[in-house]
Amino acid sequence: METIAQIRSRFQQAAADQLPVLIGQYENDSRSGVQNLLAAARRRLAAFEKERSRVRQMLHYEDLYSDFHCICGIDEAGRGPLAGPVVAAAVVLDPNDPILYVNDSKKLSARKREELYPQIMERAVSVGIGSADAALIDQINILQADYQAMRQAVDRLTVHPDLSLNDAVTIPDLQITQVPIIHGDAKSLSIAAASIIAKVTRDRMMEAYDQLYPQYHFAQNKGYGTADHIKALKKYGPCPIHRASFITHFI
Repeated sequence: METIAQIRSRFQQAAADQLPVLIGQYENDSRSGVQNLLAAARRRLAAFEKERSRVRQMLHYEDLYSDFHCICGIDEAGRGPLAGPVVAAAVVLDPNDPILYVNDSKKLSARKREELYPQIMERAVSVGIGSADAALIDQINILQADYQAMRQAVDRLTVHPDLSLNDAVTIPDLQITQVPIIHGDAKSLSIAAASIIAKVTRDRMMEAYDQLYPQYHFAQNKGYGTADHIKALKKYGPCPIHRASFITHFI
C-alpha cells in the first residue's frame, strides 16, 4: 500500500485536469490523511473549473465575431506617466487553447503578469508590439502617439487580422474592422492578453531606464508622477525620457 506521503506527492505533481482520475483512484481509501488530500484536491479542482468558466466567458466577443478569419486584441500601457514611452500590443489567440488566469493587467500582480507573459508569447498565434517614445509624444500628443504604437503593433503581427477588438478606442487609419469595447481588457481575453504584454514590456523598459537614470527611481514608479518622482524631477530637472509636455507644472 502506498504511504500518505507518496499519495501526497502524486497529487502535488498532478495537473488540475488530471485530478478527477486521481480522486477516483483514492476515494475509497479510508485513511484520514488520504481523505484530507482528497478534500484539498476537490477544492483545487473546483477552483480550476471556475477559472475555466471565467475564461470561457471572456471569449464572448471572440465567439461573437468568429465568422472573421483572424481576430486580434489590442491594448496599451503608459498613457499617463511623466516619463517613458507608450507601449501597445496586439495579440492573436488560439480560441482552442485559451490561457487560464489571463485578465485585465491592472487586476493582476506584477508577479502574475510576469508568469503569464511567457505563456502568452509561446501559445498565442502571434504577438506584435509597438511603442512611441517621449519625443514623439511631445511632437504629436499622447493620443496620436498611442494610435501610432497600436498600428505598429498590428503591423508587426506575423498574421493578418481582419478584425480587432480594442479597449474603448477606434484607431484611425487601421484598415481592418474594429470593435471598440468599453473596459475591454476585462471583457475580452484577447484584449486582456494584449494588456499584459504591453504592461510587462513597458515595465521592463522602465526598469532598464532606471539603470541609466537611477535618481528618478523608474524601476519603482515606472515613470508615473509619484511624490518621490516629482521631488527628483524638481531637484535634478528632466532627463531625456521625460515628456516635456507632461511636466510643465513641475519645473
